[in-house]
Parts: sequence; structure tokens; C-alpha cells
Amino acid sequence: MSSTKIFGWKLSNYIFNKNYTFDRKKILNVCGEENIVDANKVISNWKNYQPTPLLNLGKLSKELKIRNIFYKDESQRFHLKSFKALGGAYAVEKVAKENREITISTATAGNHGRSVAWGSQKLGLKCKIFISEYVSEARADEMRKLDAEIIRVKGNYEKSLEACISNSKANGWKIVQDVAWENYETVPKLTMAGYSMMIKEISTQTDHYITHVFLQAGVGGMASGAIAGIAKYFKRIPKIIIVEPENADCVLKSVDIGALQKVDIKKESIMGGMSCGEVSLIPWRILRDSVDCCTSVPDDHVAKTVAMLRNKYFYDKEIVGGECSTPGIISLIATCENKNLKKKLEMNENSNVLVIGCEGDADKKLYENLLSKGITQLSK
Repeated sequence: MSSTKIFGWKLSNYIFNKNYTFDRKKILNVCGEENIVDANKVISNWKNYQPTPLLNLGKLSKELKIRNIFYKDESQRFHLKSFKALGGAYAVEKVAKENREITISTATAGNHGRSVAWGSQKLGLKCKIFISEYVSEARADEMRKLDAEIIRVKGNYEKSLEACISNSKANGWKIVQDVAWENYETVPKLTMAGYSMMIKEISTQTDHYITHVFLQAGVGGMASGAIAGIAKYFKRIPKIIIVEPENADCVLKSVDIGALQKVDIKKESIMGGMSCGEVSLIPWRILRDSVDCCTSVPDDHVAKTVAMLRNKYFYDKEIVGGECSTPGIISLIATCENKNLKKKLEMNENSNVLVIGCEGDADKKLYENLLSKGITQLSK
């Protein structure tokens, strides 16, 4: 790997959490420890279940002078190619409770809806999925293949969620959403519990203690679910770094002031599943105190990172990582480029860093476009 391909990467912004206090009991109470235990039991008994690989990015760790960089490869999560398979489908199963007469509904930027559609299909349930005008037809088609009815809504993700809620109330549909709001908390907790499965697997996949974890945040569901998993399954608590797109840094803004802060997204990020303007209520109760540092990254290096994963810059074999699999690596590289930040985070040659490769080519057309663009960038 040529150093010139990565040196010079910068974070858009970063802040440290002035209110940091990692309280295992409090975190587990928010998510529901019984949910985490049940999710592990239920999901591990699904047909074709197996832990996704934990890859050691030896080439990148050598370049950044870090002992180990572990990459949780969620591109191989069932046939859905995303960590979201763990949350939505598990929540559908719990919501249905053997009742095959209900209709499931959700709003999605893609991967969550695919999981909800899959969970509904497995149980023979009708499924209505609301998507914004920014969700690709390729993602919509993948959900249609799982027998879901797709309803496209003008506007962004928030508009699709509003449409889902109003239509579901009018028709008596059961919403399975990974976002919480007032009087809607049980299902998001179930979804987060499903995501904790990744950490359960990691706890048995390496003997190294993880010292730093980079977690992507959109509305905060995956990040908080992973943190709940860390509280449950890790003996030692690592430093937790949140990563967001620079135009949708609602967690960073909220942590900075210690209160929920909505962000007006002026330009949608190519990292579509993370282009969210507001932190969900349940995740916020965990993220508020338990993250050490929040970072934001530009879209500039997404295509290049997709290509570097595929073309063996970081690992001895090809890795298929979609757009939302890149920000953890981008933030890690940029953090290591910032000597003061790297030192403050105590990241060095003794560190064992975890990044989440949260999706594969879930949107094949977008993936191929990014791969092509990234290969061109690398050749310059």
C-alpha cells in the first residue's frame, strides 16, 4: 500500500464528550438486558445463521502503526448483506407473536426495510415499506423481491417516516421502526438488541481486548446497540468513537451541548443510511454519556475507500464494503493523521481497533459506481 494514497485525510470535525461516564448497568437498563439475551437466543437459532467474519486488516494496521485493526464484515450477514438483518427481522418476530393477521410497516433508507421485509416474509405477514425520493430503485427492488409493497414519498427520510406513521395509524398497521419517539420505545429497543449480536460474536472471535471502537451513526440505532453489546459482553470498556457524515452530524452536535440537537441537512450524503438529521430518543439515552469522542467525515474519500477495500489495500483478500462501511476506516485514518487527536485517544502500537463494515453491495448499482470512481481516483 502506498502511503500517498491515504496520507492527508482529515476529519470534518471532532469533539470530546464532556459528560462521559460509561455505566454498564444504566446502558443495559435502557436497552433491556433481557432483550439482549433473548436476541442472542432467537437469532442464533435462525436457519443459516452463522457469525460474520472478523477480519484483521494487517496491511492498514502496519501503515498506521497500530497493533490490530479488526473489521467486522457484515456483507456476509445472511443474504441481506447488512447488519440490519439482525435488528428489523428480530423485532418483526417479537411484534408478531404468532399473529399472522397483522400488517407490518416501516420507513427506511434501504437496509432496515430489507430486514423488516425479510422478517415479514419468513412469517407470511403483509409488509408496507415507505421510502423517500432519495432511495434508489435498486434498493426498492430488493425489498419487492421479499414481497413488500413499496410506497415512495416525496422528500427525505423524515418525510417517509411521517407518512409511515400517519398511514399506519389510519390502517391499524404495526410499525417496526428503528427510530424511537414519544410512546414508541419497545420496538427500537428490540432492534438495538438485535444489533448487539455483532458484539456478542466479536467477544468470542478474538482473544485481544478491543481498545477502540469506531461506530457509524445515523439515528444512532447501530451505535447504541453495539454499545449495549459492549456493556454486556466485553470485560474491558474500549474508547468509543462515533462517525457521521459532515452534513448530518446530529450525534456530534447533541453530545457537544449535552442535549438533543436537530441538524438541518443542506446536502444529502452519499452515505444515505447515515444521512439523518436527528438522534432517536432511545439511542440518545445511551450515546449521551457513553461515547468518548464524536467525529464527522466528508464524502470525499468514500469511493476511494470502497476501491481500497476491494483492491486489497487493507487486507490480503478482496472485501466488498458499501458506502456506509467506509466511514469507520476514513475516520480511523484521519484520526491517525491528527497527531494530537491520536495521542489524546491513546491510540498507538499497542491498540486493538474495531471498525464495523456494516454492509456489502446492498445497492449494487451504487456500489459499482463508487468502485469505478474510486479506482479512477487511486490511479491518479
